[in-house]
Amino acid sequence: MFMRILPLILLALYSGLSAQTALNPPPGIPIPDDVRERLETETAELKQRIDSLQEHYKTNATMGVLVDDIIVYYNAVHYALVHNQFYSDKKKDEFEIAFEQLETGRQRAAALEQAEAPWTRQKGLVARGYRSKIDDSVQPYGLVIPESYDFDSPARLDIWYHGRGNTLSELKFIDQRENDVGKLVTDQAIVLHPFGRYCNANKFAGEVDTFEALEHVQDHYPINPDRVTVRGFSMGGAAVWQMATHHADQWSAAAPGAGFAESAVYANVMAKDPKPAWYELKLHALYDATKYAANLHQCPTVAYSGSEDKQKQAADIMAEYMKKENMDLMHVIGEGMGHKYDDPSLKIINATVDNWAQHGKAQYPDKIEFVTYSLRYNQMHWITVDALKEHWEEARVSAEITGPSSISIETQNVTALTIEPPLANHSFAPEQKVFLKIDSKNLELPADSQTISLSLINNSWQRTPDSLSHTLSKRHGLQGPIDDAFMDSFIFVLPSGDESNRELSDWVAAEAEDARVQWWRQFRGEAQVKRDYEITAEDIQNNHLILWGDPSSNQILQRIQNSLPVEWSDSQFTIHGKSYEASTHQPVLIFPNPLNPHRYVVLNSSFTFSEFSGGTNSLQIPKLPDWAVIDISIPRHMRHPNGVVDAGFFDEAWQF
Repeated sequence: MFMRILPLILLALYSGLSAQTALNPPPGIPIPDDVRERLETETAELKQRIDSLQEHYKTNATMGVLVDDIIVYYNAVHYALVHNQFYSDKKKDEFEIAFEQLETGRQRAAALEQAEAPWTRQKGLVARGYRSKIDDSVQPYGLVIPESYDFDSPARLDIWYHGRGNTLSELKFIDQRENDVGKLVTDQAIVLHPFGRYCNANKFAGEVDTFEALEHVQDHYPINPDRVTVRGFSMGGAAVWQMATHHADQWSAAAPGAGFAESAVYANVMAKDPKPAWYELKLHALYDATKYAANLHQCPTVAYSGSEDKQKQAADIMAEYMKKENMDLMHVIGEGMGHKYDDPSLKIINATVDNWAQHGKAQYPDKIEFVTYSLRYNQMHWITVDALKEHWEEARVSAEITGPSSISIETQNVTALTIEPPLANHSFAPEQKVFLKIDSKNLELPADSQTISLSLINNSWQRTPDSLSHTLSKRHGLQGPIDDAFMDSFIFVLPSGDESNRELSDWVAAEAEDARVQWWRQFRGEAQVKRDYEITAEDIQNNHLILWGDPSSNQILQRIQNSLPVEWSDSQFTIHGKSYEASTHQPVLIFPNPLNPHRYVVLNSSFTFSEFSGGTNSLQIPKLPDWAVIDISIPRHMRHPNGVVDAGFFDEAWQF
């Protein structure tokens, strides 16, 4: 039944899409038969060589990882073929590009067959690839390595985020990274160009892409971690606002150009129908840079806007929120410019970033201002927030080394934190104590304390007891919402059992297949898919499990049903005190996996924004909270929010 119904259901899903939800990426141009035949032959031949190299180097991790630098070329052509993603280009024929990339793949394969990898010492423009933890896909990235670079000395690294491009396939991205140095040209740094898993403003898996690509670069080139900057324009500027505010302690400087910094004002969401539900507005706090503006105390930032560019709104609103935090935004404005840089402004920005990067970021600042709304973003230098009183409300930590042996901390909406005090910057006698004042509580600690974990218990701060670590609670990487499960390794677990509920089985089949398709379309990876009976103990240990179906059809769900906040009967389920007919409604939720409480289970949902974000990247934000009940009789493209009959967040102990 699963395969029989899919073509009709998916056709119905996609034929009803509006302009706002148009398919991204769009369909490509026709491929001439002779070109297709030649491309298929050459990709198959390259795949054989890749398979042979992987087998040859399966016990040699150092050499084996270099095969990924060949796979990105195979993938670029293979994906363009099978997903119809060759596009017309006035500058260069994309079929010609495909043959060029296959030739590069063959050259790299020939070198690696001789245990050589000359591209790893190549200067100029270089395309490389890494294997992602999320879905085991090989993702491309580009490097610009200056002629002055010394492969034996740690270098500065600038990350440049690209703009929006609905037709930016892997093929086109790699071609750009081999032929275009881009807007950021400097002899003072290696420049990393992340692919960002296509065109998602570097959110979710696109955000993880930055850190995985950065780690890969650091594994293969000496990089000074204190001299890494983030820069970008348009959609790339939005990515910089996000990265600078959410990960402020990682960068020595940030330079966003244009883009957007939040969703509600930029996209004017309250003037459109359907209007966002209350929980969606709350979830704007996940990625709105305005809410995290205080964190820029830790990251020097210079913004650029053209005076005539509507995306100047991003820097203007960030300046407004930074002012509330007693900061002035350095905002360079290109007079008379639209959506592009002018040369005088670019010179000012480059000189400013060069100066900040030269000094490097502070490793152990004496003062920290940290704001977060979710434990997904829970660390700033030597402060880690371990628990909140309430998610999606502002949580704040102000911490300062106030003397040679004293630390002062003030908190808001925080119930547990860990301090790794920068005591290396200070001299203490062995018998000396460290005096910590946290809110109104005074504590004395040994001077040799490496980490100090504190919890707010009965309104009083005290050392965290070991027993708390074993309680079910929201914590970093285990805090929801549903979309959070797709920032680490996951498996779609398909049901193999009872299909007597025809409405449910048809809906599950369509939703699961659409989830697989949308994962590819939005995040450019092949989602891992298994049947319930194929799931192993290792799978449970290492992956979030996305369970499709109900306890009668999915063996894994049957095993854990009594530990989930849903009760099932033959024809109904009950959640949040309400009962629903299973033929017309289904629960979707995220919850710690009872078989491995360090991982999630998700019921009947992939990431939640796929059908609502085609018009603007600023709407690529969660559309559902921790749990919801869906009316499955409403077509997917018409569902939100009309098809959500109830929804909400679990509390900090994963309870209603």
